Amino acid sequence: MRATATIYAIIPCLLLSIAASAEPLAGLENALQNDARATADKARDAGRKPAAVLAFLGISEGMSVIDIWAAGGYYTEVLSLAVGTTGKVYAQNPKRILEFRDGASDKALSKRLAHNRLVNVIRVDKAFPDLGLLPASVDAAITALNFHDVYNAGSREKTIAFAESIFSLLKPGGVLGVIDHEGSADQDNSALHRMQSRQAFSTLEAAGFEIGGTSEMLRNPKDGLHQKVFAPDVRGKTSRFVIRAVKPAN
Repeated sequence: MRATATIYAIIPCLLLSIAASAEPLAGLENALQNDARATADKARDAGRKPAAVLAFLGISEGMSVIDIWAAGGYYTEVLSLAVGTTGKVYAQNPKRILEFRDGASDKALSKRLAHNRLVNVIRVDKAFPDLGLLPASVDAAITALNFHDVYNAGSREKTIAFAESIFSLLKPGGVLGVIDHEGSADQDNSALHRMQSRQAFSTLEAAGFEIGGTSEMLRNPKDGLHQKVFAPDVRGKTSRFVIRAVKPAN
């Protein structure tokens, strides 16, 4: 019990130390190694490069950020450390995500946030577009490995509407980070749980975003783009695109 209490006490100190770091990327990388963070999360870092991704997106101390479809909260905790005690993270999940697989994500997120462990995180168990947040009130949002689900489950028009609802919550100049499994023009991407980056680009631009940049940091040339993302050969090692979409300042 004493060890558990000590771990919970570590988190606020880490939030302050990451915010004060002279090198945000190095500071976050160091914070991600803290003893309070789950071993399973740390094991996923090599394939996800969370510190580098957030540095590319420009996530920094004091920001308010929405973790879209946060599921069990892997990125929620990373964001919590990145924005520090002066920032805020909204861990958003619709009901169907929380109920999927006998409530696995709901249980995982509840465990992660237990005992007020991540003091700057607010759960938002609601679906877009009605999250109960004011328009133009957040600095950034991130959607990791789930934009394809929106695109493949509905129409392009519905995905544009989804992106527009995110757009409306961002402040002028706000950033949306999109990370997803790259697809191929000659494959059934819906069955493979993938999408083509060009589809993401066009959808985001149709919703009003400008493409502020893309990164190759999560690309994997060994992924032939023809396997389901859950296949043992590519699980956790798919070739992924990273997009920095920006809401125009004017």
